[in-house]
Formats: sequence, C-alpha cells, structure tokens
Amino acid sequence: MINLYSIRPKGFNVGNDVIYIALKGFVENAFADDEINIISLPATNKYESQKKSGFSKSTIYEINQFGNGVILGGGNLYENGEIDIDPIALNALDKPLMICSVSRGRIYNKQGVLVDRTDVISDSKLKMINDKAAIALSRDDATYQYVKNLGCNNINGACPTLFLKEFFPSINKLSEKYKTDCLISIRTPNLMSVPPVKQYELRDMMLDTIAYLKDNGYENVKILCHDHRDIAFADSFKDVDYLYTDDAYKFINLLRHTRLNLTFRLHSFIPCLSLDIPTIKVSYDERALSLVDTLGMDDWNINYVKDDVMKEVKYRIDNINELETLKAKNNEGHWQDIRQTFEKNFNDFADMAKSTL
Repeated sequence: MINLYSIRPKGFNVGNDVIYIALKGFVENAFADDEINIISLPATNKYESQKKSGFSKSTIYEINQFGNGVILGGGNLYENGEIDIDPIALNALDKPLMICSVSRGRIYNKQGVLVDRTDVISDSKLKMINDKAAIALSRDDATYQYVKNLGCNNINGACPTLFLKEFFPSINKLSEKYKTDCLISIRTPNLMSVPPVKQYELRDMMLDTIAYLKDNGYENVKILCHDHRDIAFADSFKDVDYLYTDDAYKFINLLRHTRLNLTFRLHSFIPCLSLDIPTIKVSYDERALSLVDTLGMDDWNINYVKDDVMKEVKYRIDNINELETLKAKNNEGHWQDIRQTFEKNFNDFADMAKSTL
C-alpha cells in the first residue's frame, strides 16, 4: 500500500476543493496499477482546531514514518500566510516532494502599480521549499519566473482544473430552482487587494452588469459565492438572489447548469473552460492575470484595475462566440502540452514514491 500525503489549502474558498478534484484525478491516473491512500492535511492550522498542518514537526515525522511521498498544492499557498513551514522539520523530510500548481502574485497599489503583498511567503522559505522538491510545477508564468530568479528549478505547469471534465461525473442532476441564465462569481470588495476606489466601484459595476444581462436575454441572474465571507456583499443586492455551497461537486454542478458565468474568480473560470460553459473573466491581481495568460486566454481576460470594465464586459456578452474560437485554438496545441506536462510529472512522481517501498 502506498501512502501519499496531500498538503493543500482547506480554508473557506470552495475553489480549493475544486482544484483538489482535478489534482486527485491526475494522482489516481499515475498510480492506476497500485493501491494508494491519499492523506489530506491542511497547509495551515489557522482555519483548523488541529495543530497538524503544513510542513510542521509532527507532519514531517508522520510522513517520514508512514508516507511514500507528499504533494503540496494546488492553490495560492505562497500568499496569505497559507502554509506553515518549520525549516528544520522540512530539511528532515526524506520522502519525495512534488509541488503542484502553487502561485505567488503581486497586487495593485493605489497608483495602479503591481507590488508585493504584505503577507507573501519569504524568499528564504520559498527557495527552501522549491529546493527540497523533486518536482516543482508552478501555476503561472509570474510564479515560474520568480522562483527561477531565486535559482530554483521549476516548471510552468498551469492548473489541473483545466482538465476537470475528465474527473467529474458526466451526469449530475440539479433541481430546476438552481438553474440560471447567468451566475456572477464574486469576491467581496474588502477582500479584493485593489485600490479602495476600485473596491467602491464594484457595486455600481455589478448593478450595471446585471441590468445589461437582463436587457440581453439573461433574465435569471444569480450571484455565486465561493466563500461564506462573500455572503454579506451578495445579500446587499436585494433584487438578485445568491447561491452558496461548500460542496465542490454541487458548486461545479451549479456552473454546469448556467448559460453564462461572469466571474472574478479563477476557480469558476477554469472549470467553465473545461466543462464548455460560456464564461467571462475579470481579474484584479497578478496571480489571476498571469494564470489566464499562461492558459493562452489573455485576449479574453479583463483587467479590473486597468481596463474600461463595463465596455469589455458588454463586448464579451455580445460576442460570446469568440470564446469558442479561442478555446479551439488552445485545444489543438497549447492545452495538450499542459496536459502532457501534468501526466509526465505525475508519472515521474509515482515512480519516485514507489521506489520508497
């Protein structure tokens, strides 16, 4: 029996569990001929009552005793204080480590310039974790370049959620009351790392967007919360209902039963690309801008800080068929290269883990 440890984000955002469905799918494919246990632990204990998390002394001890390998990711674990690292314990790790789809991105300051976050992982810890990894798949080009400039080997791997369709049940029923013409996936403004003026503009932009959608045949519009902290903002729109679930499968099913997803969130945008749901992405920080670009979808991205957002949103609603043209181009080449990168590296990791038996 092979024991694999999965160190991953387990915070409030349901998108973290969506990533995990796809990541687990690649793991299970790579170990298809083997019996495996996947032991999932939180990357940080700040959301959990338990103390076992991240690369702490107790976690590393357990992995060394019972594990055959450990995977870190995917998600924004290099930001928000989302990963616990004990340098001495990490140095003692004696099982293969794979980093998968982890990002480090900057945010816009008041002048509209990209700057480092105040809660970003230190360079010393970032270098330490990447040097320790046998395989490091950074999630986007900005992260890849930053890690590379620290002198660490890493690969620009993108996000496994791009292939979610392969690992999600093809038939999932949903009550009619949850079906929509458009879901708007929001991020509550006070949790968006953008200049205050852009936070305050979001409500008016949402109201204008909802009105335009309804005027153009999208009558049943609902707001989709990825995080229970979004509910207060969603509830302020009295004429529009909101939906929330912490169940990743129900969340994906809500996306599958809408005509359009307009989203500020990566992990409704990427599942929609995979599941062939029309989608429009508004990005407000480097991690989103860079990942969308890494996926070859930069021409479809809207920069919330720099662009005329309403103009761009209206254009995409009116020309939604252009999305399929862009996707078809990527499907023929770029996305197949991303898939092969995942398959090769998960297969290599499987060989490393099996060598510890």
